[in-house]
Amino acid sequence: MNNSLSMRRERSLLVVLGLVCVGLVGGALYLQFGKGEDPCPLCIIQRYFFLLMAGFAFAGAASKNWRSVAALEALIAITAAAGIFTSARHVYIQMNPGFSCGFDALQPIVDSLPPAHWLPSVFKVAGLCETVYPPILGILLPGWALIGFIAAFVPVVFSLWRLRARRRVRAAA
Repeated sequence: MNNSLSMRRERSLLVVLGLVCVGLVGGALYLQFGKGEDPCPLCIIQRYFFLLMAGFAFAGAASKNWRSVAALEALIAITAAAGIFTSARHVYIQMNPGFSCGFDALQPIVDSLPPAHWLPSVFKVAGLCETVYPPILGILLPGWALIGFIAAFVPVVFSLWRLRARRRVRAAA
Protein backbone atom coordinates (compact mmCIF):
# COMPACT_ATOMS: atom_id res chain seq x y z
CA MET A 1 0.00 0.00 0.00
CA ASN A 2 1.22 3.46 -0.86
CA ASN A 3 2.56 5.33 2.17
CA SER A 4 0.64 8.55 1.39
CA LEU A 5 -2.58 6.59 0.81
CA SER A 6 -2.03 4.81 4.12
CA MET A 7 -1.40 8.13 5.88
CA ARG A 8 -4.53 9.64 4.34
CA ARG A 9 -6.57 6.66 5.52
CA GLU A 10 -5.14 6.89 9.04
CA ARG A 11 -5.80 10.60 9.22
CA SER A 12 -9.39 10.09 8.03
CA LEU A 13 -9.96 7.49 10.72
CA LEU A 14 -8.61 9.90 13.33
CA VAL A 15 -11.05 12.57 12.15
CA VAL A 16 -13.91 10.07 12.49
CA LEU A 17 -12.74 9.12 15.98
CA GLY A 18 -12.57 12.79 16.99
CA LEU A 19 -16.06 13.45 15.65
CA VAL A 20 -17.48 10.40 17.43
CA CYS A 21 -15.93 11.53 20.72
CA VAL A 22 -17.34 15.04 20.32
CA GLY A 23 -20.70 13.50 19.39
CA LEU A 24 -20.71 11.37 22.54
CA VAL A 25 -20.10 14.46 24.67
CA GLY A 26 -22.87 16.19 22.72
CA GLY A 27 -25.17 13.29 23.58
CA ALA A 28 -24.24 13.63 27.24
CA LEU A 29 -25.06 17.34 27.09
CA TYR A 30 -28.42 16.55 25.49
CA LEU A 31 -29.20 14.11 28.31
CA GLN A 32 -28.14 16.73 30.85
CA PHE A 33 -29.97 19.74 29.46
CA GLY A 34 -32.75 18.07 27.45
CA LYS A 35 -33.63 15.24 29.81
CA GLY A 36 -32.49 16.69 33.15
CA GLU A 37 -29.98 13.93 33.88
CA ASP A 38 -27.41 15.57 36.14
CA PRO A 39 -23.76 14.53 35.67
CA CYS A 40 -21.85 12.98 38.56
CA PRO A 41 -18.07 13.23 39.13
CA LEU A 42 -17.38 10.11 37.07
CA CYS A 43 -19.59 11.43 34.24
CA ILE A 44 -17.59 14.65 34.14
CA ILE A 45 -14.29 12.74 34.17
CA GLN A 46 -15.54 10.63 31.26
CA ARG A 47 -16.40 13.83 29.37
CA TYR A 48 -12.83 15.03 29.89
CA PHE A 49 -11.46 11.73 28.56
CA PHE A 50 -13.67 11.84 25.47
CA LEU A 51 -12.66 15.45 24.78
CA LEU A 52 -8.98 14.62 25.31
CA MET A 53 -9.28 11.74 22.86
CA ALA A 54 -10.98 14.06 20.36
CA GLY A 55 -8.19 16.63 20.73
CA PHE A 56 -5.48 13.99 20.26
CA ALA A 57 -7.36 12.52 17.29
CA PHE A 58 -7.74 15.90 15.55
CA ALA A 59 -4.07 16.72 16.24
CA GLY A 60 -3.11 13.31 14.80
CA ALA A 61 -5.25 13.98 11.73
CA ALA A 62 -3.40 17.26 11.22
CA SER A 63 0.02 15.61 11.62
CA LYS A 64 2.30 15.27 8.63
CA ASN A 65 4.43 12.29 9.68
CA TRP A 66 3.97 8.81 11.07
CA ARG A 67 5.98 9.47 14.21
CA SER A 68 3.65 12.20 15.43
CA VAL A 69 0.57 10.18 14.42
CA ALA A 70 1.91 7.24 16.44
CA ALA A 71 2.64 9.44 19.45
CA LEU A 72 -0.85 10.93 19.39
CA GLU A 73 -2.41 7.50 18.91
CA ALA A 74 -0.48 6.30 21.96
CA LEU A 75 -1.97 9.22 23.92
CA ILE A 76 -5.43 8.24 22.64
CA ALA A 77 -4.85 4.65 23.79
CA ILE A 78 -3.74 5.80 27.25
CA THR A 79 -6.73 8.13 27.56
CA ALA A 80 -9.13 5.43 26.34
CA ALA A 81 -7.67 2.97 28.88
CA ALA A 82 -8.27 5.52 31.64
CA GLY A 83 -11.80 5.99 30.30
CA ILE A 84 -12.36 2.22 30.32
CA PHE A 85 -11.32 2.10 33.97
CA THR A 86 -13.50 5.09 34.91
CA SER A 87 -16.61 3.92 33.08
CA ALA A 88 -16.19 0.31 34.31
CA ARG A 89 -16.03 1.68 37.86
CA HIS A 90 -19.16 3.73 37.17
CA VAL A 91 -20.99 0.64 35.84
CA TYR A 92 -19.93 -1.27 38.95
CA ILE A 93 -21.26 1.49 41.21
CA GLN A 94 -24.60 1.56 39.42
CA MET A 95 -24.89 -2.23 39.48
CA ASN A 96 -24.22 -2.29 43.24
CA PRO A 97 -26.69 0.13 44.86
CA GLY A 98 -25.53 1.68 48.10
CA PHE A 99 -21.92 1.73 46.95
CA SER A 100 -20.83 5.35 46.61
CA CYS A 101 -18.41 6.79 44.09
CA GLY A 102 -16.93 9.01 46.75
CA PHE A 103 -19.04 12.02 45.82
CA ASP A 104 -17.63 14.07 48.66
CA ALA A 105 -14.04 13.17 47.75
CA LEU A 106 -14.29 13.53 43.95
CA GLN A 107 -16.61 16.52 43.65
CA PRO A 108 -14.20 19.21 44.93
CA ILE A 109 -11.41 17.85 42.72
CA VAL A 110 -13.56 17.74 39.58
CA ASP A 111 -15.17 21.11 40.34
CA SER A 112 -11.78 22.76 40.90
CA LEU A 113 -10.47 21.95 37.39
CA PRO A 114 -10.26 25.01 35.11
CA PRO A 115 -12.98 23.91 32.64
CA ALA A 116 -15.45 23.76 35.56
CA HIS A 117 -14.83 27.48 36.01
CA TRP A 118 -14.93 28.29 32.28
CA LEU A 119 -18.09 26.29 31.52
CA PRO A 120 -19.70 25.39 34.83
CA SER A 121 -22.94 24.16 33.28
CA VAL A 122 -20.96 21.54 31.33
CA PHE A 123 -18.17 20.57 33.74
CA LYS A 124 -19.58 21.09 37.26
CA VAL A 125 -20.80 18.09 39.23
CA ALA A 126 -24.56 18.14 39.80
CA GLY A 127 -25.46 14.50 40.47
CA LEU A 128 -24.52 11.29 42.24
CA CYS A 129 -22.71 8.36 40.62
CA GLU A 130 -25.21 5.86 41.97
CA THR A 131 -28.17 7.60 40.32
CA VAL A 132 -29.39 5.27 37.59
CA TYR A 133 -31.08 6.98 34.67
CA PRO A 134 -33.24 5.08 32.18
CA PRO A 135 -31.12 2.77 30.02
CA ILE A 136 -30.78 3.38 26.31
CA LEU A 137 -31.45 0.19 24.33
CA GLY A 138 -31.11 -1.73 27.59
CA ILE A 139 -27.65 -0.36 28.44
CA LEU A 140 -26.96 2.06 31.29
CA LEU A 141 -25.29 5.35 30.37
CA PRO A 142 -21.87 4.48 31.82
CA GLY A 143 -22.15 1.21 29.89
CA TRP A 144 -22.38 3.21 26.67
CA ALA A 145 -19.33 5.20 27.73
CA LEU A 146 -17.50 1.92 28.38
CA ILE A 147 -18.45 0.69 24.91
CA GLY A 148 -17.23 4.00 23.43
CA PHE A 149 -13.87 3.83 25.18
CA ILE A 150 -13.35 0.19 24.18
CA ALA A 151 -14.39 1.00 20.60
CA ALA A 152 -11.69 3.69 20.53
CA PHE A 153 -9.02 1.70 22.37
CA VAL A 154 -9.05 -1.49 20.28
CA PRO A 155 -8.56 0.02 16.79
CA VAL A 156 -5.98 2.54 18.02
CA VAL A 157 -3.92 -0.18 19.68
CA PHE A 158 -4.25 -2.26 16.50
CA SER A 159 -3.07 0.72 14.45
CA LEU A 160 -0.08 1.20 16.75
CA TRP A 161 0.74 -2.50 16.41
CA ARG A 162 0.53 -2.15 12.58
CA LEU A 163 2.83 0.88 12.64
CA ARG A 164 5.35 -0.97 14.78
CA ALA A 165 5.26 -4.00 12.47
CA ARG A 166 5.73 -1.73 9.45
CA ARG A 167 8.76 -0.11 11.14
CA ARG A 168 10.29 -3.54 11.82
CA VAL A 169 9.86 -4.57 8.18
CA ARG A 170 11.54 -1.36 7.02
CA ALA A 171 14.40 -1.84 9.52
CA ALA A 172 14.96 -5.43 8.36
CA ALA A 173 15.09 -4.40 4.70
